[in-house]
Amino acid sequence: MDILFLLIPLSIVLVFLIIVVFAWALKSGQFDDIEREGERMLRADPDEIDSSQPGR
Repeated sequence: MDILFLLIPLSIVLVFLIIVVFAWALKSGQFDDIEREGERMLRADPDEIDSSQPGR
């Protein structure tokens, strides 16, 4: 039962830490225009591929 005195405050601190990290990610633009990155990956020109890769 004494372990709850440690685990409950620790879990509250962890939740606040996760909220702070998520708020920082939102503010810094980590989630802006997610779809564009997926489309960019699918529509990459073959000329843009690094020709120094082995096997090319």
